[in-house]
Amino acid sequence: MRTTLRALRHRNFQLFFSGQLISLIGTWMQNIAQDWLVFRLTGSPLLLGVVAFVGQFPVFLLAPVAGIVADRRNRHRTVITTQATSMVLASTLAVLTLSGVIRVWEIIVLSSLLGVVNAFDIPARQSFLIDMVGREDLLNAIALNSSMFNGARIIGPAIAGILVATIGEGWCFFANGVSYIAVIAGLLLMRLTKQTALEQSGSPIENMIEGFRFARQAVPVRALLLLVGIVSFAAMPFTVLMPIFVGHVLHGGARQLGLLMGATGVGALMGALTLASRTHVRGLGRWVWIAATCFGTSLILFSLSRYLWLSMALLVPAGFAMMIQMGATNTLLQVMVPDRLRGRVMSLYSMSFIGMGPIGALVAGAVAARVGGPWTVGVGGFTCIAAGAVFAQRLPSFRGEARQMIAAQEFPSSVGTAIQDAGSVKSGL
Repeated sequence: MRTTLRALRHRNFQLFFSGQLISLIGTWMQNIAQDWLVFRLTGSPLLLGVVAFVGQFPVFLLAPVAGIVADRRNRHRTVITTQATSMVLASTLAVLTLSGVIRVWEIIVLSSLLGVVNAFDIPARQSFLIDMVGREDLLNAIALNSSMFNGARIIGPAIAGILVATIGEGWCFFANGVSYIAVIAGLLLMRLTKQTALEQSGSPIENMIEGFRFARQAVPVRALLLLVGIVSFAAMPFTVLMPIFVGHVLHGGARQLGLLMGATGVGALMGALTLASRTHVRGLGRWVWIAATCFGTSLILFSLSRYLWLSMALLVPAGFAMMIQMGATNTLLQVMVPDRLRGRVMSLYSMSFIGMGPIGALVAGAVAARVGGPWTVGVGGFTCIAAGAVFAQRLPSFRGEARQMIAAQEFPSSVGTAIQDAGSVKSGL
């Protein structure tokens, strides 16, 4: 436990972790309640895909600009601003829903505005981790940040399923708005003594081009981003289609939806804690493609299930594999990228991970309306397996370059030792 939780020895990260955990529980409550509200109002798979699309596409569209902001502006202040804005949007959705005047177009507008906020929040928050814990515990902070996200994924949907079934969706939105107070308070209480240097040279356009050039020329970075983008496009929309599985395949309601999303969160939390227990990056490249393959396999089996208990059981390994792939990719990118480019590269990661999801959700919603949710999810699973196989085939060709990039960043302690050891280990990354 001392190894797994070592980043929590930093006071700033303690404040961030506790506040963000409360806020993320509220966020997951809102996600589940919003999907169910759209399904209840329309019963349309296509509109579920549309709401997911407008909520996440701004991350794809604005990621390059957001990366520049994260590298040129104070990240602490940026995160405070984005969290405060998210609180206002959640409160607005709560008021409209509780007053009984909510319409689908209003959900779409508010979801798109939240997507704009998230576009700037994600790269700034990911880049801000190193300011809270330093280089020594960065890898552990990334993993604990993921475990916090997925711990909230277990608790939030379970609470949302109960609240939606008993008192309605509006109170979930209200709870989310209140939950932002915790993370904002934690951010304001931080005492930051050391912060990484921000980019001062060049114009914003030159900075943007530099970030794209780095990702294109660095083969390991490009390969990791491509795999994440493909998996996010093809497989991640299964969460958007979950109300369809619950209503049309499993013949359940909001409570069953919360159980299925919670099962995914259990697996994801296990994956995040597995990553948190590691003290080095050796072998993570191999973990990435194995996880993508296992994720696809689990989704194919899930698409064939017609029983709630079996579907829940299959979503646990799906969540585990998804978390391993995304968490390992995040870790590898952060230890390979120079500090001054961190915000821009993490914005490209958010573009691939979060930004490709809405495009996939829109396509998946349209396809599911014609052929059904099970077929749509199954095809996405096959795509994951194929993409993982291609990555595995190419991994030996860029493993050496990845080692050199990691060593150049001079990470200290056990991370540096592991990188040196990796040079004599055949499996390498």
